[in-house]
Amino acid sequence: GIGIAAQALFERTAKLPRVELARPPSAIGRNTAHSIQSGLLFGYVGLVEGMVARFKAELGPDTRVVATGGLAETIARETEVIDVVDPWLTLHGLRIIYELNTSSTCTSQAYVL
Repeated sequence: GIGIAAQALFERTAKLPRVELARPPSAIGRNTAHSIQSGLLFGYVGLVEGMVARFKAELGPDTRVVATGGLAETIARETEVIDVVDPWLTLHGLRIIYELNTSSTCTSQAYVL
């Protein structure tokens, strides 16, 4: 996600400063920090919007989009294409699978991802 992209940028570029993953004052950065923030945030928003457009072209325009992960809300605030934000969706799913696999009524067939 965007956090890994930021980490790679900061670790592989010696001269660029680390900046907070936050919304810059404008899309056009007026300094290095704001330019990095703009590129990371709005670049990732553009990626999400492009992927959603492709998914909806294949699945239909009524397809609902759920954003998950720690920075899902940050991305969702910047785009209209996300319908629901659930940062813990993956962990909820893993918990459900765990409970199904450890319940007393669980048969020998395990639920796996």
